[in-house]
Formats: sequence, C-alpha cells, structure tokens
Amino acid sequence: MDFLVFGISLVAAFIFALGGVGAAIILIPILVSLGIPINMAKPIGLFYNTVSLTGASISNIKHKRLDFKIGIPIIIASFLFAIIGAYASKFIPGNVILILFVAFLLFSGFMFLFHKNKNEDQYRIDRPYFRLTLVGAFAGLLSGLLGIGGGGIISPLMLMMGFNPKKIAAITAFVVPFSSFSGFLTYWAMGNVNWRILIIASVAGVIGATLGTMVMHKKLNHNHVKKILAVILLIMAVKLLFKVF
Repeated sequence: MDFLVFGISLVAAFIFALGGVGAAIILIPILVSLGIPINMAKPIGLFYNTVSLTGASISNIKHKRLDFKIGIPIIIASFLFAIIGAYASKFIPGNVILILFVAFLLFSGFMFLFHKNKNEDQYRIDRPYFRLTLVGAFAGLLSGLLGIGGGGIISPLMLMMGFNPKKIAAITAFVVPFSSFSGFLTYWAMGNVNWRILIIASVAGVIGATLGTMVMHKKLNHNHVKKILAVILLIMAVKLLFKVF
C-alpha cells in the first residue's frame, strides 16, 4: 500500500499545484477507501497540503512570482480560523457543512469556466487588506471544519475581486500551508496520526507540487490556469457529493 499511496499522492499534488490548490480534498477520500479511518486521514491530508504547497511556494518565491503583501492578511486570518473550524467540527453536523461547501464549489467552478477574460493591464494591482482578511477567515474556517486546505475558497473569491489567475495560484499555494498546518496541529491534538503514511504522502506531495508549479508558470497562460482551477473545483464538488450521498 505504501507504493500506491506514494503514486497517488505524487499525481494528485502535481495536478492540483497547477492551480495552486492543495490536494487533500482528493487524498483524504482515497485514504479512507484504503481502510484508513477518517479522523486519521484528515491530519495526514492537512500535513500533506502543508509540505506539498510549501515546496511550490519556495519555487514561487525563488522566481519572484509571489506578492507577499496580498498573502499576509489571508495567512493570518486563515491560520487562526482554521483552529476554530477544526475545533468546531466536533459540534456541527458534517453533512450540513459539506452540502454548503459543495454548493459553493459548484458556483465557483462554473464562475471560473465562464468568467470573462481580461487583458493583462485590467487585473487589479491594489491590496484591499480588509477584504483579503475576510477571504482568509472564511477559507480557514472551512479548512478546519472539513480537514482540507482553503485553496478552493480563496481562488474563486480572489478571481471575483479581479486578481490575475497566475497571481492567485501563487498566493493560494503560499497561504494553504499555514491554514493546513494549524488544522493539522488541532486534529493531531484530538486524535492519532499514522506517521508512516503521513511521511510517504508528504514526500510525494513535495515532488509533485514542485513539478506542477514549474509546469504551470512555464507552459500555461492565464486562461489555461483559470480552466484548470475550474476543473479542480468541480472535481472537489463531485467528490464531496459522493461523500454526502
């Protein structure tokens, strides 16, 4: 099973890194299908997000693709609210959260598909800190509740605000490790962690996400990145629908 987990983790990280989104949403149900309890799969998925997208962010920082001033308010809010979300998950019915999240993902995915393209000089370059903080808080809360990274929330909200899709992917890849790690710590404190599987998945995640980030910035234009984000969000929605029903 170790080789299977490594292979799945590598491919998932590569594909989801093309959009700057953590692949825990796919990895967690796969681990559950392999016989790993959901409460043990969640911290594995969150830590996997942390290390895989940290590798992607290092690549973005090295090549000066990341706008730190946009990312910082999202990071602070998502980190704090992921802790609240993880703790609150004990008290809120899971299906209620999942149904609301599926509806949001479907809306976001179709918005990416049909959102009108802009020229390079039409994307916003300002930094609306208060709105970015709200985005981070919402993403962190759902990240903690569901045991996933908040990339599926951050990306469409930033697109609606008018940011460049490639900039969004770089910022999301930078933010998700922080919200994922705080959620991981909370779940770890509440339960057990299978460290062997966690390490195997995480090593594969770093390799896959780094390669995916390189391909995204060298081979893909803004429109391609937007379509990839749409497919990723719709895949998330379908996976969660299976989990609900």
